[in-house]
Amino acid sequence: MIDPHRPPRLVVETREIDPVEDLLAYADPAAPLAWLRRSDGIVGIGGTVTGFEGGGETSPAGIDPADVPPPAEAWRHLTAAAEVDDPVGLPGTGLVAFGAFVFDRRSHSSSRLIVPRAIIGRHSGRSWVTRIRAEGVGLPEPVIEPIPYGPYWSGTLGPGALDPAGYQDAVRAALDAIAAGEVGKVVLARDLVGTIPAGSDIRRLARALANDYPDTWTYAVDGLIGASPETLVTVSGGAVTARVLAGTIPRGTDADDDAHASEELAHSAKNIDEHRYAVESVLEVLRPYTRELRAADEPYTLELPNLWHLATDVAGELHDHASALDLVEALHPTAAVAGTPTDAAVELIRRLEPFDRGRYAGPVGWVDAHGDGEWAIALRCAQIGAGPVRRHAEYSDTIPVIAHAGAGIVAGSDPEAELIETRVKFRPIVDALA
Repeated sequence: MIDPHRPPRLVVETREIDPVEDLLAYADPAAPLAWLRRSDGIVGIGGTVTGFEGGGETSPAGIDPADVPPPAEAWRHLTAAAEVDDPVGLPGTGLVAFGAFVFDRRSHSSSRLIVPRAIIGRHSGRSWVTRIRAEGVGLPEPVIEPIPYGPYWSGTLGPGALDPAGYQDAVRAALDAIAAGEVGKVVLARDLVGTIPAGSDIRRLARALANDYPDTWTYAVDGLIGASPETLVTVSGGAVTARVLAGTIPRGTDADDDAHASEELAHSAKNIDEHRYAVESVLEVLRPYTRELRAADEPYTLELPNLWHLATDVAGELHDHASALDLVEALHPTAAVAGTPTDAAVELIRRLEPFDRGRYAGPVGWVDAHGDGEWAIALRCAQIGAGPVRRHAEYSDTIPVIAHAGAGIVAGSDPEAELIETRVKFRPIVDALA
Protein backbone atom coordinates (compact mmCIF):
# COMPACT_ATOMS: atom_id res chain seq x y z
CA MET A 1 0.00 0.00 0.00
CA ILE A 2 1.07 3.60 -0.57
CA ASP A 3 2.90 5.26 2.30
CA PRO A 4 1.45 8.80 1.99
CA HIS A 5 4.81 10.25 2.98
CA ARG A 6 7.02 8.08 0.73
CA PRO A 7 5.20 6.96 -2.44
CA PRO A 8 7.25 4.59 -4.63
CA ARG A 9 8.54 5.68 -8.02
CA LEU A 10 6.86 3.54 -10.65
CA VAL A 11 8.18 2.67 -14.10
CA VAL A 12 5.39 1.91 -16.57
CA GLU A 13 5.54 0.57 -20.13
CA THR A 14 2.55 -0.08 -22.43
CA ARG A 15 2.88 -1.91 -25.73
CA GLU A 16 0.27 -2.94 -28.31
CA ILE A 17 -0.21 -6.68 -28.87
CA ASP A 18 -2.29 -8.91 -31.13
CA PRO A 19 -6.03 -8.70 -30.36
CA VAL A 20 -7.15 -10.59 -27.26
CA GLU A 21 -10.62 -12.13 -27.36
CA ASP A 22 -11.20 -13.17 -23.73
CA LEU A 23 -9.58 -10.77 -21.27
CA LEU A 24 -11.01 -12.53 -18.24
CA ALA A 25 -9.06 -15.69 -19.11
CA TYR A 26 -5.87 -13.88 -18.05
CA ALA A 27 -7.15 -12.98 -14.59
CA ASP A 28 -6.27 -14.77 -11.35
CA PRO A 29 -8.90 -17.51 -10.83
CA ALA A 30 -8.88 -17.01 -7.04
CA ALA A 31 -8.77 -13.20 -7.01
CA PRO A 32 -9.68 -11.69 -10.39
CA LEU A 33 -9.04 -8.00 -10.97
CA ALA A 34 -11.15 -6.82 -13.90
CA TRP A 35 -13.28 -4.07 -15.44
CA LEU A 36 -15.25 -5.21 -18.50
CA ARG A 37 -18.04 -4.14 -20.81
CA ARG A 38 -18.86 -6.33 -23.81
CA SER A 39 -15.47 -7.37 -25.23
CA ASP A 40 -13.58 -4.29 -23.99
CA GLY A 41 -11.93 -3.59 -20.67
CA ILE A 42 -8.84 -4.16 -18.55
CA VAL A 43 -7.61 -7.03 -16.38
CA GLY A 44 -4.90 -6.86 -13.71
CA ILE A 45 -2.29 -9.62 -13.61
CA GLY A 46 0.59 -10.78 -11.43
CA GLY A 47 -0.26 -9.40 -8.04
CA THR A 48 0.06 -5.86 -6.67
CA VAL A 49 2.91 -3.38 -7.12
CA THR A 50 1.45 -0.80 -4.77
CA GLY A 51 -1.85 0.77 -3.81
CA PHE A 52 -3.84 2.75 -1.30
CA GLU A 53 -5.90 1.52 1.62
CA GLY A 54 -8.08 3.72 3.78
CA GLY A 55 -11.63 4.86 4.19
CA GLY A 56 -14.00 3.42 6.70
CA GLU A 57 -12.34 2.91 10.05
CA THR A 58 -9.15 1.41 8.63
CA SER A 59 -5.75 2.81 7.71
CA PRO A 60 -2.49 1.31 6.43
CA ALA A 61 -0.51 -0.49 9.12
CA GLY A 62 1.68 1.81 11.19
CA ILE A 63 0.14 5.02 9.84
CA ASP A 64 -2.03 7.37 11.88
CA PRO A 65 -5.53 7.51 10.26
CA ALA A 66 -5.35 11.31 10.46
CA ASP A 67 -2.34 11.20 8.12
CA VAL A 68 -4.03 9.10 5.43
CA PRO A 69 -4.81 11.40 2.47
CA PRO A 70 -7.91 11.07 0.32
CA PRO A 71 -7.47 8.63 -2.58
CA ALA A 72 -7.31 11.46 -5.13
CA GLU A 73 -4.43 13.12 -3.29
CA ALA A 74 -2.57 9.85 -2.74
CA TRP A 75 -2.95 9.03 -6.44
CA ARG A 76 -1.62 12.46 -7.49
CA HIS A 77 1.51 11.95 -5.34
CA LEU A 78 2.09 8.53 -6.89
CA THR A 79 1.54 9.54 -10.51
CA ALA A 80 3.61 12.72 -10.24
CA ALA A 81 6.74 10.63 -9.68
CA ALA A 82 5.94 7.89 -12.19
CA GLU A 83 7.82 7.33 -15.46
CA VAL A 84 5.20 6.33 -18.04
CA ASP A 85 5.97 5.14 -21.57
CA ASP A 86 2.60 4.77 -23.34
CA PRO A 87 2.61 5.13 -27.14
CA VAL A 88 -0.79 3.38 -27.38
CA GLY A 89 -2.80 6.14 -25.69
CA LEU A 90 -6.16 4.39 -25.37
CA PRO A 91 -8.55 4.43 -22.39
CA GLY A 92 -7.02 2.10 -19.81
CA THR A 93 -3.40 2.23 -21.04
CA GLY A 94 -0.44 3.55 -19.07
CA LEU A 95 -0.42 3.66 -15.29
CA VAL A 96 -3.80 2.47 -13.98
CA ALA A 97 -5.22 1.62 -10.57
CA PHE A 98 -8.37 -0.40 -9.90
CA GLY A 99 -10.50 0.76 -6.98
CA ALA A 100 -13.37 -0.23 -4.71
CA PHE A 101 -14.50 2.13 -1.94
CA VAL A 102 -16.80 1.72 1.05
CA PHE A 103 -20.32 3.13 1.04
CA ASP A 104 -20.10 4.64 4.53
CA ARG A 105 -17.02 6.31 6.02
CA ARG A 106 -17.85 4.53 9.29
CA SER A 107 -17.63 1.11 7.65
CA HIS A 108 -15.36 -1.55 9.14
CA SER A 109 -14.40 -2.51 5.58
CA SER A 110 -11.70 -0.63 3.73
CA SER A 111 -11.44 1.36 0.52
CA ARG A 112 -8.66 0.26 -1.81
CA LEU A 113 -6.77 1.39 -4.90
CA ILE A 114 -4.76 -1.46 -6.43
CA VAL A 115 -1.92 -1.06 -8.95
CA PRO A 116 -1.20 -4.49 -10.47
CA ARG A 117 2.16 -5.61 -11.83
CA ALA A 118 0.68 -5.96 -15.31
CA ILE A 119 -2.52 -5.08 -17.16
CA ILE A 120 -3.91 -6.59 -20.33
CA GLY A 121 -6.57 -4.55 -22.09
CA ARG A 122 -8.75 -4.19 -25.14
CA HIS A 123 -10.52 -1.17 -26.64
CA SER A 124 -12.25 -0.94 -30.05
CA GLY A 125 -10.49 -4.02 -31.41
CA ARG A 126 -6.98 -3.05 -30.23
CA SER A 127 -5.19 -4.82 -27.38
CA TRP A 128 -2.19 -4.00 -25.21
CA VAL A 129 -0.07 -5.07 -22.25
CA THR A 130 1.15 -2.68 -19.57
CA ARG A 131 3.97 -3.66 -17.22
CA ILE A 132 4.43 -1.74 -13.96
CA ARG A 133 7.33 -1.99 -11.51
CA ALA A 134 8.65 -0.03 -8.58
CA GLU A 135 12.08 1.46 -9.32
CA GLY A 136 14.88 -0.42 -7.64
CA VAL A 137 12.76 -3.45 -6.79
CA GLY A 138 13.85 -6.57 -8.65
CA LEU A 139 10.99 -8.98 -9.31
CA PRO A 140 10.52 -11.61 -12.02
CA GLU A 141 8.37 -10.61 -14.96
CA PRO A 142 4.70 -11.48 -14.36
CA VAL A 143 3.40 -14.36 -16.46
CA ILE A 144 0.96 -13.03 -19.04
CA GLU A 145 -0.93 -15.93 -20.56
CA PRO A 146 -4.49 -17.26 -20.41
CA ILE A 147 -5.35 -19.63 -17.58
CA PRO A 148 -7.88 -22.42 -18.31
CA TYR A 149 -11.17 -21.93 -16.47
CA GLY A 150 -11.81 -24.19 -13.53
CA PRO A 151 -14.89 -26.39 -13.25
CA TYR A 152 -18.35 -24.91 -12.86
CA TRP A 153 -19.59 -24.51 -9.29
CA SER A 154 -22.68 -23.21 -7.52
CA GLY A 155 -23.16 -21.18 -4.37
CA THR A 156 -25.95 -20.78 -1.86
CA LEU A 157 -27.57 -17.62 -0.53
CA GLY A 158 -30.16 -17.24 2.21
CA PRO A 159 -31.64 -14.56 4.50
CA GLY A 160 -29.15 -12.33 6.25
CA ALA A 161 -29.47 -9.87 9.10
CA LEU A 162 -32.59 -8.28 7.56
CA ASP A 163 -35.13 -10.89 6.39
CA PRO A 164 -38.17 -10.05 4.21
CA ALA A 165 -40.44 -9.26 7.17
CA GLY A 166 -37.74 -7.16 8.81
CA TYR A 167 -37.16 -5.29 5.56
CA GLN A 168 -40.82 -4.31 5.29
CA ASP A 169 -40.69 -3.11 8.92
CA ALA A 170 -37.66 -1.01 8.03
CA VAL A 171 -39.52 0.51 5.07
CA ARG A 172 -42.41 1.45 7.38
CA ALA A 173 -39.95 3.10 9.76
CA ALA A 174 -38.46 5.00 6.82
CA LEU A 175 -41.91 6.19 5.75
CA ASP A 176 -42.46 7.49 9.29
CA ALA A 177 -39.17 9.42 9.04
CA ILE A 178 -40.22 10.86 5.68
CA ALA A 179 -43.61 11.89 7.09
CA ALA A 180 -41.81 13.59 9.98
CA GLY A 181 -39.70 15.62 7.55
CA GLU A 182 -36.43 13.91 8.48
CA VAL A 183 -35.64 12.99 4.85
CA GLY A 184 -37.28 13.29 1.45
CA LYS A 185 -35.91 9.97 0.22
CA VAL A 186 -33.88 7.12 1.70
CA VAL A 187 -32.49 4.01 0.01
CA LEU A 188 -32.85 0.92 2.19
CA ALA A 189 -31.02 -2.32 1.45
CA ARG A 190 -31.31 -5.86 2.73
CA ASP A 191 -28.73 -8.64 2.70
CA LEU A 192 -28.33 -12.28 1.68
CA VAL A 193 -25.50 -14.43 3.06
CA GLY A 194 -24.12 -17.76 1.93
CA THR A 195 -21.09 -19.69 0.74
CA ILE A 196 -19.31 -20.97 -2.35
CA PRO A 197 -16.99 -24.00 -2.48
CA ALA A 198 -13.38 -23.39 -1.47
CA GLY A 199 -11.06 -23.35 -4.49
CA SER A 200 -13.77 -22.03 -6.84
CA ASP A 201 -12.66 -20.24 -9.99
CA ILE A 202 -14.18 -16.85 -9.15
CA ARG A 203 -13.87 -15.79 -12.79
CA ARG A 204 -16.88 -18.05 -13.45
CA LEU A 205 -19.06 -15.59 -11.49
CA ALA A 206 -17.74 -12.55 -13.35
CA ARG A 207 -18.07 -14.35 -16.69
CA ALA A 208 -21.69 -15.31 -16.03
CA LEU A 209 -22.56 -11.70 -15.18
CA ALA A 210 -20.72 -10.36 -18.24
CA ASN A 211 -22.51 -12.80 -20.54
CA ASP A 212 -25.98 -12.20 -19.09
CA TYR A 213 -25.67 -8.41 -18.69
CA PRO A 214 -23.29 -7.27 -21.47
CA ASP A 215 -24.36 -3.61 -21.36
CA THR A 216 -23.43 -3.18 -17.70
CA TRP A 217 -20.00 -2.70 -16.16
CA THR A 218 -18.77 -6.09 -14.95
CA TYR A 219 -16.17 -5.64 -12.22
CA ALA A 220 -13.99 -7.76 -9.96
CA VAL A 221 -11.94 -5.81 -7.42
CA ASP A 222 -10.61 -7.23 -4.15
CA GLY A 223 -13.33 -9.86 -3.95
CA LEU A 224 -16.16 -7.51 -4.92
CA ILE A 225 -17.80 -9.07 -8.00
CA GLY A 226 -20.78 -7.54 -9.80
CA ALA A 227 -22.41 -6.06 -12.90
CA SER A 228 -23.54 -2.48 -12.39
CA PRO A 229 -25.85 -0.63 -14.78
CA GLU A 230 -25.15 2.72 -13.11
CA THR A 231 -22.17 4.90 -14.07
CA LEU A 232 -21.16 7.13 -11.20
CA VAL A 233 -18.80 9.22 -13.34
CA THR A 234 -16.54 8.89 -16.38
CA VAL A 235 -13.74 11.35 -17.13
CA SER A 236 -11.99 11.29 -20.51
CA GLY A 237 -9.87 14.08 -21.98
CA GLY A 238 -11.65 16.82 -20.05
CA ALA A 239 -15.15 15.50 -20.70
CA VAL A 240 -17.27 14.21 -17.82
CA THR A 241 -20.35 12.00 -18.10
CA ALA A 242 -22.63 10.21 -15.65
CA ARG A 243 -25.75 8.07 -15.89
CA VAL A 244 -28.32 8.41 -13.13
CA LEU A 245 -30.65 5.46 -12.49
CA ALA A 246 -33.51 5.70 -10.00
CA GLY A 247 -37.01 4.32 -10.36
CA THR A 248 -37.48 0.65 -11.17
CA ILE A 249 -40.11 -1.82 -12.36
CA PRO A 250 -39.78 -5.54 -13.26
CA ARG A 251 -39.87 -6.57 -16.92
CA GLY A 252 -43.17 -7.92 -18.21
CA THR A 253 -43.92 -11.58 -18.85
CA ASP A 254 -44.64 -11.04 -22.58
CA ALA A 255 -44.24 -8.25 -25.15
CA ASP A 256 -47.52 -6.51 -24.33
CA ASP A 257 -47.01 -6.81 -20.58
CA ASP A 258 -43.44 -5.52 -20.96
CA ALA A 259 -44.54 -2.48 -22.97
CA HIS A 260 -47.16 -1.77 -20.31
CA ALA A 261 -44.51 -2.01 -17.56
CA SER A 262 -42.25 0.48 -19.35
CA GLU A 263 -45.16 2.88 -19.85
CA GLU A 264 -46.23 2.53 -16.23
CA LEU A 265 -42.73 3.38 -15.02
CA ALA A 266 -42.43 6.38 -17.34
CA HIS A 267 -45.60 7.89 -15.85
CA SER A 268 -45.22 6.81 -12.22
CA ALA A 269 -45.31 9.90 -9.99
CA LYS A 270 -43.56 8.01 -7.18
CA ASN A 271 -40.70 6.83 -9.42
CA ILE A 272 -40.36 10.17 -11.20
CA ASP A 273 -40.11 11.88 -7.82
CA GLU A 274 -37.45 9.41 -6.69
CA HIS A 275 -35.53 9.92 -9.95
CA ARG A 276 -35.66 13.71 -9.66
CA TYR A 277 -33.95 13.61 -6.27
CA ALA A 278 -31.12 11.51 -7.73
CA VAL A 279 -30.55 13.72 -10.80
CA GLU A 280 -30.59 16.94 -8.80
CA SER A 281 -27.99 15.58 -6.38
CA VAL A 282 -25.59 14.73 -9.24
CA LEU A 283 -26.05 18.07 -11.00
CA GLU A 284 -25.53 20.00 -7.77
CA VAL A 285 -22.22 18.27 -7.14
CA LEU A 286 -20.86 18.48 -10.70
CA ARG A 287 -21.70 22.14 -11.41
CA PRO A 288 -18.70 23.62 -9.53
CA TYR A 289 -16.33 21.40 -11.55
CA THR A 290 -17.84 21.86 -15.01
CA ARG A 291 -19.04 24.14 -17.74
CA GLU A 292 -21.89 23.42 -20.18
CA LEU A 293 -23.35 20.75 -17.89
CA ARG A 294 -26.24 19.07 -19.72
CA ALA A 295 -29.06 16.77 -18.66
CA ALA A 296 -32.41 16.04 -20.29
CA ASP A 297 -35.51 17.54 -18.69
CA GLU A 298 -37.24 14.15 -18.60
CA PRO A 299 -35.79 10.67 -17.95
CA TYR A 300 -35.97 7.81 -20.42
CA THR A 301 -36.68 4.14 -19.69
CA LEU A 302 -33.57 1.96 -19.78
CA GLU A 303 -34.12 -1.71 -20.63
CA LEU A 304 -32.14 -4.39 -18.79
CA PRO A 305 -32.71 -8.15 -19.01
CA ASN A 306 -34.67 -8.28 -15.76
CA LEU A 307 -36.08 -4.77 -15.20
CA TRP A 308 -36.72 -1.25 -16.46
CA HIS A 309 -35.01 1.79 -14.93
CA LEU A 310 -35.71 5.49 -15.27
CA ALA A 311 -32.43 6.94 -16.55
CA THR A 312 -30.92 10.35 -17.21
CA ASP A 313 -27.53 10.93 -18.87
CA VAL A 314 -25.47 13.90 -17.68
CA ALA A 315 -22.56 15.40 -19.66
CA GLY A 316 -20.25 18.38 -19.36
CA GLU A 317 -16.73 19.74 -19.72
CA LEU A 318 -14.34 20.05 -16.78
CA HIS A 319 -13.16 23.60 -16.25
CA ASP A 320 -10.42 22.76 -13.74
CA HIS A 321 -7.94 19.94 -13.20
CA ALA A 322 -10.24 17.66 -11.23
CA SER A 323 -9.58 13.95 -11.68
CA ALA A 324 -12.07 11.11 -11.77
CA LEU A 325 -11.17 10.40 -8.14
CA ASP A 326 -11.95 14.00 -7.13
CA LEU A 327 -15.39 13.66 -8.69
CA VAL A 328 -15.94 10.23 -7.14
CA GLU A 329 -15.20 11.71 -3.72
CA ALA A 330 -17.51 14.66 -4.35
CA LEU A 331 -20.39 12.64 -5.81
CA HIS A 332 -20.52 9.71 -3.41
CA PRO A 333 -23.00 8.90 -2.02
CA THR A 334 -25.60 10.08 -4.51
CA ALA A 335 -29.31 10.24 -3.77
CA ALA A 336 -29.70 7.16 -5.99
CA VAL A 337 -28.03 4.96 -3.34
CA ALA A 338 -28.40 6.98 -0.13
CA GLY A 339 -31.25 9.48 -0.30
CA THR A 340 -31.74 13.17 0.32
CA PRO A 341 -30.66 15.19 2.20
CA THR A 342 -27.59 12.98 2.01
CA ASP A 343 -26.28 13.28 5.56
CA ALA A 344 -29.70 12.70 7.09
CA ALA A 345 -30.37 9.77 4.75
CA VAL A 346 -27.05 8.08 5.62
CA GLU A 347 -27.80 8.52 9.32
CA LEU A 348 -31.22 6.93 8.83
CA ILE A 349 -29.62 4.03 6.93
CA ARG A 350 -27.26 3.46 9.87
CA ARG A 351 -30.27 3.34 12.17
CA LEU A 352 -32.48 1.04 10.09
CA GLU A 353 -30.03 -1.38 8.43
CA PRO A 354 -28.65 -3.92 10.95
CA PHE A 355 -25.45 -4.55 8.97
CA ASP A 356 -22.40 -2.86 7.50
CA ARG A 357 -22.85 -2.34 3.74
CA GLY A 358 -19.12 -2.57 3.19
CA ARG A 359 -18.48 -1.67 -0.45
CA TYR A 360 -22.02 -2.34 -1.64
CA ALA A 361 -23.33 0.88 -3.27
CA GLY A 362 -19.86 2.41 -3.06
CA PRO A 363 -17.71 3.52 -6.01
CA VAL A 364 -15.90 0.87 -8.07
CA GLY A 365 -13.77 1.43 -11.18
CA TRP A 366 -10.37 2.57 -12.40
CA VAL A 367 -8.26 5.71 -12.78
CA ASP A 368 -5.18 6.46 -14.88
CA ALA A 369 -2.19 8.76 -14.49
CA HIS A 370 -4.00 11.63 -16.24
CA GLY A 371 -6.93 11.44 -13.82
CA ASP A 372 -9.20 9.91 -16.46
CA GLY A 373 -11.23 6.87 -15.51
CA GLU A 374 -14.54 5.04 -15.34
CA TRP A 375 -16.42 4.56 -12.08
CA ALA A 376 -19.71 2.81 -11.43
CA ILE A 377 -21.80 2.32 -8.32
CA ALA A 378 -21.23 -1.16 -6.90
CA LEU A 379 -24.68 -2.69 -7.44
CA ARG A 380 -25.88 -6.21 -8.41
CA CYS A 381 -22.83 -7.55 -6.60
CA ALA A 382 -21.46 -9.88 -3.94
CA GLN A 383 -18.43 -9.62 -1.70
CA ILE A 384 -16.52 -12.89 -1.81
CA GLY A 385 -14.60 -14.12 1.21
CA ALA A 386 -13.43 -10.89 2.80
CA GLY A 387 -14.38 -7.89 4.89
CA PRO A 388 -17.77 -8.04 6.56
CA VAL A 389 -18.47 -11.62 5.45
CA ARG A 390 -15.71 -13.22 7.51
CA ARG A 391 -18.01 -13.58 10.49
CA HIS A 392 -20.22 -15.96 8.46
CA ALA A 393 -17.42 -18.44 7.69
CA GLU A 394 -17.95 -21.74 9.52
CA TYR A 395 -16.14 -24.37 7.49
CA SER A 396 -12.74 -24.42 5.83
CA ASP A 397 -14.17 -26.05 2.69
CA THR A 398 -16.36 -23.04 1.86
CA ILE A 399 -15.86 -19.33 1.19
CA PRO A 400 -18.35 -16.85 2.69
CA VAL A 401 -20.42 -14.58 0.43
CA ILE A 402 -22.63 -11.60 1.18
CA ALA A 403 -24.88 -9.71 -1.26
CA HIS A 404 -27.12 -6.65 -0.92
CA ALA A 405 -29.96 -5.04 -2.87
CA GLY A 406 -31.91 -1.91 -2.08
CA ALA A 407 -34.85 0.26 -3.09
CA GLY A 408 -35.53 3.99 -2.89
CA ILE A 409 -38.18 4.91 -0.35
CA VAL A 410 -40.20 8.11 -0.81
CA ALA A 411 -43.63 9.24 0.36
CA GLY A 412 -46.16 6.80 -1.07
CA SER A 413 -43.81 3.80 -1.17
CA ASP A 414 -45.42 0.44 -0.45
CA PRO A 415 -43.37 -1.94 1.76
CA GLU A 416 -44.37 -5.06 -0.16
CA ALA A 417 -43.62 -3.45 -3.53
CA GLU A 418 -40.20 -2.32 -2.30
CA LEU A 419 -39.45 -5.86 -1.10
CA ILE A 420 -40.35 -7.20 -4.56
CA GLU A 421 -38.04 -4.61 -6.12
CA THR A 422 -35.12 -5.90 -4.05
CA ARG A 423 -35.90 -9.45 -5.19
CA VAL A 424 -35.68 -8.34 -8.81
CA LYS A 425 -32.37 -6.58 -8.12
CA PHE A 426 -30.95 -9.66 -6.41
CA ARG A 427 -31.68 -11.77 -9.48
CA PRO A 428 -28.44 -11.11 -11.45
CA ILE A 429 -26.12 -12.13 -8.61
CA VAL A 430 -28.34 -14.98 -7.36
CA ASP A 431 -28.62 -16.46 -10.87
CA ALA A 432 -24.89 -16.10 -11.50
CA LEU A 433 -23.98 -17.77 -8.20
CA ALA A 434 -26.35 -20.63 -8.97
